[in-house]
Amino acid sequence: MIFRRLTILATWSVLGVLAFTPIGFQAQPSADVSNDSSGNGPVYVLPIREDIMPPLTYLVRRGVKEAITNEAACLILDMQTNGGRVDITEELISLINRFEGRTVTYVNDKAYSAGAFISVATQEIYMAPVSVIGAAAPILMSPGGGPGEMPNTMEVKMTSGISAMIRATAERHGHDPEVVDAMIDKSKELLRDGKVLSEKGQILTLTNTEAEALYGSPQKPLLSQGTFESMEDLLVHLGLDQARLVRIEPTGVEKVGTWINQLSSILLILGIVGIYLEFKTPGFGIPGIVGLVAFAIYFLGGYVAGLSGMEWAILFALGLILMIVELFFLPGTLVFGLLGAGLVLWSLLMGMVDMDPTLPVWQIPNASQLLDPIKMLTIALIGSAIIIAALISVLPQTPLFSSLVSASQSGESSVQESTRRNQSMLGMEGITLSACVPGGKAQFGEKILDVVSDGGKIDQGSPIRIIHFSGNTAVIENVKQAL
Repeated sequence: MIFRRLTILATWSVLGVLAFTPIGFQAQPSADVSNDSSGNGPVYVLPIREDIMPPLTYLVRRGVKEAITNEAACLILDMQTNGGRVDITEELISLINRFEGRTVTYVNDKAYSAGAFISVATQEIYMAPVSVIGAAAPILMSPGGGPGEMPNTMEVKMTSGISAMIRATAERHGHDPEVVDAMIDKSKELLRDGKVLSEKGQILTLTNTEAEALYGSPQKPLLSQGTFESMEDLLVHLGLDQARLVRIEPTGVEKVGTWINQLSSILLILGIVGIYLEFKTPGFGIPGIVGLVAFAIYFLGGYVAGLSGMEWAILFALGLILMIVELFFLPGTLVFGLLGAGLVLWSLLMGMVDMDPTLPVWQIPNASQLLDPIKMLTIALIGSAIIIAALISVLPQTPLFSSLVSASQSGESSVQESTRRNQSMLGMEGITLSACVPGGKAQFGEKILDVVSDGGKIDQGSPIRIIHFSGNTAVIENVKQAL
């Protein structure tokens, strides 16, 4: 019996550690790294080369965190996009604002709509020849994927909100908010030095030459600080041509991470229910494997998204081991069980918290960082509780329960020997070592068995009797209730 318990504990521990090691999923930080002979920090280049959609969030988050960690001298956005979702744009702007060093946008062809919004979130904007920026009015996407007609009230409301946000972003980084406003709000007219640059009813879009034209007194560029043929020419102008260059390249696994994170609550429910069933059935079988795989994929999603590192998966495995110690080795002590449950819950929560890479791993997240993870974990806990409650009342009476128990049980030399042993133990009385809801542990003389209640919960320390076997699991009744 002791050997079997040690085998189960070792199996759980090894599987836990292996499952939470995302071998092959580590994002490569650089596809082009040259030697740094400048004596300054490196230059990080983030490609914004696709629609502004969720996978891009992962790439930008990873790049910004690497730039912060490695004390980069400059963060450059290599911009070429038709735009995208407003919510993702807001998140990208928030991520870029985390970097406290020099920030630059190089409009390498086009920066339409959300691309223009993100551009003004950097301190400097430069453009390639024959490139354009602007046309940032919000549109409503139809169910078929194309642009749809937006009701007037909705258009006014959305335009007002987005315009205010982008004006504030432009002012923060030294850009003319009226220029940006004219890209968003077609009711605005843009005048400079008596010249109408954008009439009412029109949305402002600027070519590279128009964007770098000088206006005012003293004269200042309208939006762009210059035109350069290539990124290399721009680096020379910025005085960064000798700096170590790090190009953040997108990885296919970051797109996989998008789907994983969208299914986080479902993965947590599968994991919690799977582990619960494993603890309530003997041996190690299908429920435990499903639970471990679900949790592994959950932590992998946070890792790929750049939200968390391996530390939370390791902490989860440690909590799981403490819970196993409580249930299999020291039932009734509560200390190991409560500590393990606390570590498991905390690691699940922190696995989706976007942490500042400049702070230690034990940093305390603020309310805004915890909001979405708490919502996700709450949904998962409520969903798991409902499913577990249904399983407690229904599963023991179904053939599926016998199948799960039989699949988990091992170590018998033959079916006949198992049957003879079970028959000899019918009517044997003992005492529960743990609460049975419905599964648990009980002692009969010198034997400790996995048991399951025939109905309701049986408290720890209750006198019990074996009334029959389900597979190789003893089904018990409370002796007091039977009398």
